[in-house]
Amino acid sequence: MIKYDFNGRLSEEFPSQVMVDITEVCNLACIHCTHPKFKESNVYAKAMLDPALNKKMVDEVSKYGKGKTVYIRYTSNGEPLVHPKSYDIIYEAVKNSGTKVTLTTNGTILNEKRMKKLMNTGLHMIDVSIDAFKNDTYKKVRVNGDLNVTKTNVINLIKFRNEIKAKTKIIVSFVEQKENQNEIEEFEHFWNNQGADEVLTRTLHTNSGSNLLETEKDSDVKNSIIEKDRKPCLYPFERVVLTAKGFLAFCPTDWFGKSIVSDYRNSSIKDVWSNSFYKDLRKQHQSCKFNNLFCKKCPDWKNTSWPQDNNKSYADLVERVLYEEK
Repeated sequence: MIKYDFNGRLSEEFPSQVMVDITEVCNLACIHCTHPKFKESNVYAKAMLDPALNKKMVDEVSKYGKGKTVYIRYTSNGEPLVHPKSYDIIYEAVKNSGTKVTLTTNGTILNEKRMKKLMNTGLHMIDVSIDAFKNDTYKKVRVNGDLNVTKTNVINLIKFRNEIKAKTKIIVSFVEQKENQNEIEEFEHFWNNQGADEVLTRTLHTNSGSNLLETEKDSDVKNSIIEKDRKPCLYPFERVVLTAKGFLAFCPTDWFGKSIVSDYRNSSIKDVWSNSFYKDLRKQHQSCKFNNLFCKKCPDWKNTSWPQDNNKSYADLVERVLYEEK
């Protein structure tokens, strides 16, 4: 029987992944993303992470995460590079955290000037979400984007990385959905030939039920997804999220503040990670008996993979890309 608990890279003392959402602002309106709905809600505030809170997080990782935190991941409920201090924020983590640092971006604004600023931070990995091989598909999936611009940016990024002999790993990713599912092979072939370190195809998820797939809109289907063969979600055992508003949260796919645990201005990651709330939440997942309605109703548990699972998770891939020697 599989035991869902701390093992492998998962640490009971401190999260193995610290995920930092640095802004709520985005320049795209992707169809598989909750941002368009989020932007119309009363929760949306165009928030930008306070660099002082980023420094606090970096100091905590440096002090308590050594040998435990595999990496810090900069991402956002938006586009991270829109944050005017994004490069300084990333550099702070690279210089002082003592662990690997990654960035997830849509690559649309990564022109030559920004590309050089980004590479000068010394970050360890850049993950560019592209999601299409053909221009028409990109326009449908990544609304307001131009594939020719994004493609040029990423190709130039790879070339510049090679020219300066930087160790930064560059991966491109593709969220499979009905609009693009016939382009996976072409996408993989193209970006492998361009010199990407990894070409990743991701499973489409619902962002904690906020962006239900067409096949999941029927309540009977949704309920069967929630209840049938339920297993614990990995996230409460793996990561903590620092939100753009400055809160600590337990779910990286929560757009509406339903997984907030504390205000980071008067708390710490170390204390939150081992507090009674987190311990109880983990027990709920292990027993699959939920008091937490947010987790109970979420259908995305099925898309998280534990270290012992055969279908390795995104975190396992990142760990391999970051730490393998070539």
